[in-house]
Order: sequence, then C-alpha cells, then structure tokens
Amino acid sequence: MTKYPLIMISIIFLLTGCLKQEENSPQNVQQTNNNINMEIIAQDLSVPWAIDWDGTSFYISERTGFIVKITGDEKIRQNLHLEKKLSTAAEAGVLGFALHPEKKNYAFLYYTYEDENGQFNRVVEIREENNEWFEQKVLLDRIPSGNFHHGGRIKIGPDKKLYITTGDATDSMIAQDKTSLGGKILRMNLDGTIPDDNPYSSSLVYSYGHRNPQGLAWDETGQLYSSEHGSSAHDEINLIKPKGNYGWPLIQGDEMKDGMIAPLFHSGILTWAPSGIAYHNGILYVAQLRGEGVLAFDLKNKTYKQIVSNVGRVRDVFILGDHLFFVTNNTDGRGIPANHDDKLIKIPIPKAF
Repeated sequence: MTKYPLIMISIIFLLTGCLKQEENSPQNVQQTNNNINMEIIAQDLSVPWAIDWDGTSFYISERTGFIVKITGDEKIRQNLHLEKKLSTAAEAGVLGFALHPEKKNYAFLYYTYEDENGQFNRVVEIREENNEWFEQKVLLDRIPSGNFHHGGRIKIGPDKKLYITTGDATDSMIAQDKTSLGGKILRMNLDGTIPDDNPYSSSLVYSYGHRNPQGLAWDETGQLYSSEHGSSAHDEINLIKPKGNYGWPLIQGDEMKDGMIAPLFHSGILTWAPSGIAYHNGILYVAQLRGEGVLAFDLKNKTYKQIVSNVGRVRDVFILGDHLFFVTNNTDGRGIPANHDDKLIKIPIPKAF
C-alpha cells in the first residue's frame, strides 16, 4: 500500500451546509487536521462504480465492463460476459454490483444495454469462474433508461432482499407512475420474485417519486436511507418508508405536498451529486461527485460536514471495521484525472463529530 500523493484531505465542519473547497496541496501523506492518514489500496481503475467485500477480497464494478478483484496487493481485472451489448450513453454501463449472500462465487449486477428494441437497464445474476464473470439469469429487465438518470445502486438488505434504485430516465413523470419501474426503489427476493410482504401487491415497487437515487444503506434498526440527485441542486438524503412518495417532480427541497415525503437533508442551491452511501454508529457517509469528497451526516443531531475533500469525484463508499473505503471517479469524463486515477482509498473513520 502506498500513501496518496499530491492532494490533501481535510475535515471541514459545516454549520449551514455550505462547503468550503481548499486548494490542492502536494504532500507525500494526505492528512486531516486530526492527522488521519489516507492510503491507496488500488489504483488505475477505470470508471469504478460499486464496492463490495467477501471477507477476503474487494470487488469493484467498472462502468467500462469489468469487475476488479483486489486481494491484498494483488489486483485482477476480471472480464464480464454479458448477454446484451453495454450502452455507451452518458452515466450508463456496468453500475451496481452486490455479492450473493448465500451462493459462493455468485453476485448481482445492474447494467445498461442497447439492442434492437432500444436502451434499457437490467438486473442479472452472474457467476465467477476462473477470474471471469458470466451472466446466468435475468432477474429484472426493461428498466427505463435514457440519456441520463439510470439509478443503478443494488444492495442486499438486512432482510436478505435485493433492493434496487432506478432513475426517471429523464422522463420525470414516470417517477409518480407506480406501474413504471423508473424513478423507484424496488425490492425483490434473491431469485427475482416479488416478496409477499412488499407494500404493493404483486409489485416490486417499495417507494416512488425518485429522480435519480444512487445510494442505499441501513442502520442497526433496519431503517433504510437513500441518496438522490436533485434538479440543478436540491440533492437529497431520504429516510425511506414502504409506499413512500418522495415527490419528484412535484416537490423538491423544503416544498411540501399532501401524501409526499420531504428529505431529511437537502443541498439547497448547492450541488452534492450524492452517490453511494454507508452507515456507521449514527453517521451516514455519502460519496460526492460534484462536491468532490465524502460527507458525514449526523442523523441524531441533523447536522453534517465534509470529511474528505480535494480528491476529485467520489462514486461509492464502504465501511469495513473501523475504516472507510471510497473510490474516486475522475475517469468518468466529467472529472480531471490525477496520476493513476481512479483509486480505492482507505481512511480511519473519524472519531469525533
């Protein structure tokens, strides 16, 4: 493992939600003002999107069509053999990845594809063999896709169900249409069937009224949280309730409407572009794309601050023990790649908030 060069990480306390960006400063070691070191675990990643861990190795999905397996100092870029042609649309490609909790060498994958019928997203089961992955079974197909807003996060919940975030595919009103798969958080059994206890009978829809949700995490009580991209600001952190309508495109920010749920936090006129999220001891950690760092939200005190800055775009975060791992996303065409970007980076979880 090498120490991250050329840039500085800083802890910034936010009183009103305003973020202060510091100038890049070349150093051999990146530190916060609490002397927290940042270490590179892997580098030269290609548009990484999701992180998972099997107890021995990290697995990172790459939008360009690969899974990267990281075991100690060894990094293997594994080929993905998919039934459909990957889409090259903006924000599209291989997105969410989650290891199967019950079947060794199996995982779930969310990807955007193109065929003679158009462009769609799908959720599939994949199998690892000889450092390659093979599509085995389609669990859900024809999730709406467009130029942007593919959603794409998939996570296994504490109830051993598969949760899936989908975007509105730039057709905003489908988020309010409970018969559409777009603009939703979906919930399914691990075999792709509809759980008997889903909030809507014979439907995968768990919550709706979402624009482009990209993060899922649960606290110790099983409460679900999600991050969501707003429209030119007003990004959101939401507490997710079954059957909940989160308002898009009818309300945003502090706006209220009967039957719709306002966010726990929103960015106001700023833009976080939040992506992957992780929960630990009352704090929700949120990857920032536009904000270029990691935010920490204190769910009890309803405050937040930026704990990582000046690393460029951050796509996903992952908690393992007392450490926070995150992947940068500077090679996605919207960032400014540094040497050997993109990277999987590790920091100790800050002790004080």
